[in-house]
Amino acid sequence: MFDSVKDYHEKLVSGEITAVETVKSYFEKIKSLDGSINAFISIDKEAAIKTAEAVDVKVKSGKKLGLLEGVPFSIKDMFCTKGLATTAGSRMLKDFVPPYDASVIKKLKSQGGLILGKANQDEFAMGSSNETSFFGPSLNPWNKERVPGGSSGGSAASVAARMAMCSFGTDTGGSVRQPAHFCGTVGLKPTYGRVSRYGVVAFASSLDQTGFFSLKVEDAFRTAQAVSGKDSNDNTTSSVEVPDWLEMARSFSGDLKGKKIGLVKEYEESVVDAAVKDTMDKAKELLKSKGAEFVEVSLPLVKHGVSAYYLVATSEAASNLSRYDGVRYGHRSELAESGKLSLEDFYAQNRTEGFGDEVKRRILLGNFALSSGYYDAYYKKACQIRSMIRDQYMDAFKKVDCILAPVAASTAFELQDRINDPMRKFLNDYFTVTVNLAGLPGLTIPIQKTENNLPCGVQLIANQFKEVELFEVGQVLENEFKFYKEVPNV
Repeated sequence: MFDSVKDYHEKLVSGEITAVETVKSYFEKIKSLDGSINAFISIDKEAAIKTAEAVDVKVKSGKKLGLLEGVPFSIKDMFCTKGLATTAGSRMLKDFVPPYDASVIKKLKSQGGLILGKANQDEFAMGSSNETSFFGPSLNPWNKERVPGGSSGGSAASVAARMAMCSFGTDTGGSVRQPAHFCGTVGLKPTYGRVSRYGVVAFASSLDQTGFFSLKVEDAFRTAQAVSGKDSNDNTTSSVEVPDWLEMARSFSGDLKGKKIGLVKEYEESVVDAAVKDTMDKAKELLKSKGAEFVEVSLPLVKHGVSAYYLVATSEAASNLSRYDGVRYGHRSELAESGKLSLEDFYAQNRTEGFGDEVKRRILLGNFALSSGYYDAYYKKACQIRSMIRDQYMDAFKKVDCILAPVAASTAFELQDRINDPMRKFLNDYFTVTVNLAGLPGLTIPIQKTENNLPCGVQLIANQFKEVELFEVGQVLENEFKFYKEVPNV
């Protein structure tokens, strides 16, 4: 297996390996490991090998390789993939086969990327542990009694266990950054609007963003560079130019002299596990030794972030998921097929069977927040708080280049530990949700293994479309701690 796409491409071009050999080795890894990890919902071996054969022909002809040529990806099952089932981890869509590719999947294929299969996830991306999937929970490769995080848990687990070189996930409130932290991978959430959402199953449209998992920082940005940009199918995408991050990697000296890194007063005062505090301290010490200057900033309203987030997210989810009624597509109950139900009962039966408990909980909360008499008190108020949080971030970025923060208050927690305690699980998102509310880019960098042999990382946050700040500081942390050399014993 390979630590980076660059290393892989060099071996391809030199003739040391072939893409077909490589992709077959990944399928062997999946076959031997995934029975105990459950990172994949489905695999697509025939199509992947066919693509690999085309890559090998291209290599032999001496043609220039695309950014993602021959790279084996797992794809979170929120992305529409033509001819390959897209379930969103739900019974509601377990038999749905899209007739088209999501925009980012089209770009991935145009770059010669290989799709190994679809990665497991929390149902409709609603969860932070990967325990709400209709297809069973994914497990953490570092300790199978622990969760891999969520909602993109299968993506993170597949990369951590070396069953995929890179992966696509989605991040609505931390669903890339938190599982990356739990599984010891890099996790990049770009600025909202940097990457198209067309063809991505919607959870909360104003918060959802495609994100990327990899073992090294450069590969997360390589993937982002390949699939970002304006998309005529998604009016929320930005026309801001996509930087050449790979060229920046080649020219970056590693010197952080003059770089101002913010420490959020409210985050610094938060209660976190000893392992998280130790990891933050090590990151601070390293960055300071490289010339960075730390500046305290205050975001007083982050204490309301989780409340605002769950009102906005559930309201949008209730609206987005109203389309799943079992009429044109989606789960249809056998009882509904009997013809004995009223129209209202027909819809209710399909949705009752098709959705899991966590999704139902969020639909109920969202419908309540949007209902007559409560809209102003809940949804409208949450949107106002959201705007104020964004303004506080903008003020902070007048003083600093980026912010260093924890990803979560702990390392990966045990299976079933929080599944029946929604409030405790929601609070796990304290350090991540405001990044989505403000539409900012964020990056998880793994730093070390803790005493209980679990990965622990830190989060970097930058201003809108300033991912370069994450890239530079992330590279410095990675070059020092080299967590990509650590491999779980699975």
